[in-house]
Amino acid sequence: MNNALLSYHDAILYRSGEPYRILAGAIHYFRIHPDLWQDRLRRLKAMGANTVDTYVAWNFHQPKRDRAPDFSGWRDLGRFIDLASEEGLDVIVRPGPYICAEWDNGGFPAWLTGIPGIGLRCMDPVFTAAVEEWFDHLLPVVASRQASAGGPVVAVQIENEYGSYGDDHEYIRWNRRVLEERGITELLFTADGGNDYFLDGGSIEGTWATATLGSRGDEAIATWQRRRPGEPFFNVEFWGGWFDHWGELHHRRDADDAAREARKMLDLGGSLCAYMAHGGTNFGLTSGSNHDGTMLQPTVTSYDSDAPIAENGALTPKFHAFRREFFRAQGIQELPELPAELLADAPVLPARSLTLSEGPALLGLVRKASGAVSSVKPLTFEQLGLDAGMVLYAAEAILPGRTGDPTESRLKITGLNDRAYVWVDGDFVGVLDDVTGAEGLVVTGTGVPAKLEILVENLGRINYGPLTGRGKGILGGVLINQRYTFHWTQTPVPLADWKQEDLEGLAGADFEIGEPADTYLALPDSGKGFVWLNGFLLGRYWEKGPQVTLYAPAPLLRPGKNSIKVLELGKPGTVVELREIPDLGPVEAGPIAAAELP
Repeated sequence: MNNALLSYHDAILYRSGEPYRILAGAIHYFRIHPDLWQDRLRRLKAMGANTVDTYVAWNFHQPKRDRAPDFSGWRDLGRFIDLASEEGLDVIVRPGPYICAEWDNGGFPAWLTGIPGIGLRCMDPVFTAAVEEWFDHLLPVVASRQASAGGPVVAVQIENEYGSYGDDHEYIRWNRRVLEERGITELLFTADGGNDYFLDGGSIEGTWATATLGSRGDEAIATWQRRRPGEPFFNVEFWGGWFDHWGELHHRRDADDAAREARKMLDLGGSLCAYMAHGGTNFGLTSGSNHDGTMLQPTVTSYDSDAPIAENGALTPKFHAFRREFFRAQGIQELPELPAELLADAPVLPARSLTLSEGPALLGLVRKASGAVSSVKPLTFEQLGLDAGMVLYAAEAILPGRTGDPTESRLKITGLNDRAYVWVDGDFVGVLDDVTGAEGLVVTGTGVPAKLEILVENLGRINYGPLTGRGKGILGGVLINQRYTFHWTQTPVPLADWKQEDLEGLAGADFEIGEPADTYLALPDSGKGFVWLNGFLLGRYWEKGPQVTLYAPAPLLRPGKNSIKVLELGKPGTVVELREIPDLGPVEAGPIAAAELP
């Protein structure tokens, strides 16, 4: 185990030679305003945790290939680790390069996954070269903060849940080697689901194998005793809650149920990390998506995840339930008193309703975007160098029919990812998605050229499974019945890069405040779109729910005048509300049971 602070022998974990247990919680710096990092870490410490766990999202630091990775401001990973140290927490870093995390593209930059023919998460030299270059920038930040250098980093993960994806053990060993070659000397580990199948794919000899699971921990421990008899059990992702997709109900797991499952593993001598301890928010366009084999399942803007520490920092009943188990695992039955400032609710702005000004027609707005590119076949987002946002496709096509005798045809889109808004000669025809695109929309023609305009929205890149890295936009083509339409002009609409001047003219509302405080934005009569607060893209809203309000933390507001801007994609509303409490939507019938968790 070299000179690492953590080590293990005969299935017992040690810290500096003394028997030890990791009691951790996951907090992602990239999902929390940096002004709130210390507050959230302090709350984790108060829960009885001795360690904070964080992923590193590559695409958060290097969204563009031609720019060096950024580790400043919100992206200052080093500062986050240092703050954890100030709060007396050890740190586990999970650098990927793949992280899943319900984060766009599983953390991979779109420029990487868009390289034609690239093999992800395997010994493809194009992929491994890019990872090594990224690690050359990232790992000095981590290595310089290891315990061996006087810092708080005590462990680093190799890849992430690889047994769910592939079986290239050479790649996992390579990943371990590049970490070691770049100065990582603390304890290295892999993480996979809690059964033989996942261990077969993701674990390697000579490296600590940890688990990810939300239930049946005793069964997983038995598997580890059989498969990894010399290793201590560590559930590095205990799913005490769950995330939400648009169009589903809000997930909620009973606090006592989650605590009972945690106790089961702790009583059997295991270590545990609550995933998530504090979830935070998928600000901007960072939400990922899943795919159920039939259709895309986009993740909502909130990443509250029914965590012990809520999206706004509130201490939930699950916090107190986990706190009892964490202190009990340390032999402490009499819980220390919580500081009053942690128990107090965060200040919120008074509720109010604001009139939402009328915005421009969507088609007219996106027609004004610059950077149009012409091609014979439709180009994808990746070919246009666009990671998120929308693309406006335009072409002319002859729609079958004769003057005085219009004929109905089908406009179909093959390989549509993800959602298309379709106009013919400026008239809105309808919406298609990845399922209905092949079925198409009815269009009427008279045998003369008609202008087709198709606005394609990226709903979030797939973050888990064999479709990770799949492209966005029109990956196939546009058909009129069985006939392809060629010669397209496509214009990127890079919403994540819009500046204040790009927002002028959108629907909006201004309001005055004194002292900044948290607030929750709701658009009760709007359909689907995006919201900016003082030029910062909060995220998506969608009337299909479950999420109703968008969390706006106090650091995004300022004394005096504040501005809300809204880009609506279908049903313009007339009001935006500032609410005093969050609303993440209706909860599914009955709390989520442990046995229902993956």
